[in-house]
Amino acid sequence: MIKFKRSSIVSGSIFLFLLAGCAIKSTVNTNKANRATVTDQNLALTPPMGWNSWNAFGENVNEQVIRETADAMVKSGLKNAGFSYVVIDDIWQGGRDSSTGMLYANPKKFPSGIKALADYVHSKGLKFGIYSDAGTKTCGEMPGSYGYEKKDARLFAEWGIDFLKYDYCFCPDFVSANNDYKMAISRYKAMGDALKATGRPILFSICEWGPRSPWLWGKEVGGQMWRTSYDIHDIWDIPRNETSPIGILTSIDVMADLGRFSGPGGWNDPDMLVVGLSNTGFIKGGGCNDIEYRTQMSMWCMFSAPLMVGCDIRNMNEATKTIILNKDIIDIDQDSLGKQGYRVMRKDGLEAWKKPLSGNRIAIALFNRNSSDKTITASWKDLEMEAGTRYHVFDVWKHSTEGRADGNLSANLQPHECKVFVLSVSKT
Repeated sequence: MIKFKRSSIVSGSIFLFLLAGCAIKSTVNTNKANRATVTDQNLALTPPMGWNSWNAFGENVNEQVIRETADAMVKSGLKNAGFSYVVIDDIWQGGRDSSTGMLYANPKKFPSGIKALADYVHSKGLKFGIYSDAGTKTCGEMPGSYGYEKKDARLFAEWGIDFLKYDYCFCPDFVSANNDYKMAISRYKAMGDALKATGRPILFSICEWGPRSPWLWGKEVGGQMWRTSYDIHDIWDIPRNETSPIGILTSIDVMADLGRFSGPGGWNDPDMLVVGLSNTGFIKGGGCNDIEYRTQMSMWCMFSAPLMVGCDIRNMNEATKTIILNKDIIDIDQDSLGKQGYRVMRKDGLEAWKKPLSGNRIAIALFNRNSSDKTITASWKDLEMEAGTRYHVFDVWKHSTEGRADGNLSANLQPHECKVFVLSVSKT
């Protein structure tokens, strides 16, 4: 997460991407035993689901907010829908003890301490997450974990932490692309190894923002999810020459060609859901509408992306609940096959995306990027499906079967709308 200050990002991300291979080869141990260690923990066999404090509360996060959010996770139905992690983001820290080097929580914000708070969250049948940084400071200028990886990992395990979001602020950049990659890999591997050494299964969320292509090395350093782009705000789109923050549309485009790097045990992460923020959270933006929020939920599920809610779930309106708690769209995200959807058609601002599902089913998303109503028709050829095959068509937002299709799929779409269908082969 990039918030107040961050290290400068080396320009030329494409150039860095091309040089990533040699950096990875020279710094990451890719033997079978190392890979098995992550897999054996059975972490993130499907995309992680939960809630993160930053977008709604930012630096104002405190113990009461977290306790009330855990209560709301249960009461609202989020827990039953599969949302299991409650994650405190940055600025929970009080400092680092000068004699012992131990991190401690801000005593005014967390008077009972993190261990007691973790116990409370666990008592609700939920999992508890926390935040740190691979630099000397976090993005909010709190103490980072660089040089303290083993000490901090042991502390997190003692507290009962189940999820660590690990940022990349205050990490110096190198002029050399290879060295820039090597530093990121080295710093994330240090924490990944430290987490594994604790013996506690702690999901490792790599928040490097994408410039150093963490999808190429994230799993090898112990990660189960890795950010693919800069922080997303409550914005549909922004000018293309800006980097951070970004909007929903930019996040979608970044994910378009990364499917081969995602699957059970390790997931591409286009950042949190802004659904329900409505420009009311700590992080301000343009304020998306409910159609745009539904499109984000749809596309994140098509991507098999982690689903981390960012709004204040204690005060969700009905529209937000309808979007976030839609079991049919969540089932697409959590499908056991674990395939990321990919774009198969793009013309005049209209797109079709395809995601293979278990049980020989297919999810299709029809998407209108335009600012006016449009009708889209995608043929079986467009959708890379066998001619002559007839499918039952289930609309996941209407929760109803729309009949059978045997040659094309059509939809009338409002501006920025996305409709999602699950197709299963019809025998009649």
